[in-house]
Amino acid sequence: MHTINVNEKSVELLPYKAEDVTHPIREIPKGIQMIQAPLFWEKGQYGRGVIIAVLDTGCDIQHPDLKERIVGGRNFTDDDSGDPEKFIDYNGHGTHVAGTIAATKNDQGVVGVAPEAGLLILKVLNRKGRGKAEWIAQAIDYAIEHRVQIISMSLSSSAYSSAMHDAIKRAVELDIIVVCAAGNSGREEYRYPASYNESTSVGAVDFTRKAPYFLTQNNEVDLTAPGVNVLSTFPLDLVPDKDNPYKVLSGTSMAAPHVTGALALLLNYCQDTSQFNRKLTEAELYAQIVKRTIPLGSDKTIEGNGLLYLTANDILENFIQKHPPDLNQYG
Repeated sequence: MHTINVNEKSVELLPYKAEDVTHPIREIPKGIQMIQAPLFWEKGQYGRGVIIAVLDTGCDIQHPDLKERIVGGRNFTDDDSGDPEKFIDYNGHGTHVAGTIAATKNDQGVVGVAPEAGLLILKVLNRKGRGKAEWIAQAIDYAIEHRVQIISMSLSSSAYSSAMHDAIKRAVELDIIVVCAAGNSGREEYRYPASYNESTSVGAVDFTRKAPYFLTQNNEVDLTAPGVNVLSTFPLDLVPDKDNPYKVLSGTSMAAPHVTGALALLLNYCQDTSQFNRKLTEAELYAQIVKRTIPLGSDKTIEGNGLLYLTANDILENFIQKHPPDLNQYG
């Protein structure tokens, strides 16, 4: 688990627990299966052509599951003397998030939700897990300039940042959807940037569909995704065995990238000639992801619209075909 405290001057990444993986990995992680991504892959192009900005601790660009996915990057922190060309992940969190979004489907290691999407790695937290709100705002503007379609931010804070908020507004106005982790405070409160109305806030559930003890609750949560014991990629230099560069982490930071990857799949599908055959607005894309949720019966401050389930529309369509509503009474 981790929490990031954000104000106008500083950002801090507090310690979170990571479990080593001691057995060889060759699988589709449970979370990817739980949201029905493998079934949805049959509809589209695995996120092909979609560029996603990942604002985090950087990324291991040599990871075998990620090196084909990274299209570029930039360092906004003071690591490596502020060299903008070095976005090395000395922490591990960013590499884990990137793997859930788009780890390559290469018959080894793990697979991400959108295994053919491109990742623009924007490092906004340094090796100590610290940064500045202005770095995040600068990174968002950089993502806008490079015409990404999705921004992923697994950041959470109780403090409001006008710099970040304004940058997010600029992104959304240009139809870039911004996905944020709801937070890990374990209580009902507003945390940012997820609680900005312009953000898409993602809560977490475990593999039994129950809310974890660390979940932040509020009426800005839009939907939930798997966020407990999530298996994903980890930097080669931060694992005991470089032949097995994976770890298991928990937090809403692990839930948000499931939604990010799903949005890339939806962009492929909805913009196809068989569907809308045009670019979707941010509001339309948000509507498409919310349509693909199932209610869990929890309080809306916990689940929002429900659990991300990419085949929810297919289930509804099949049900209506078998049980067509009687509309004659309205004739």
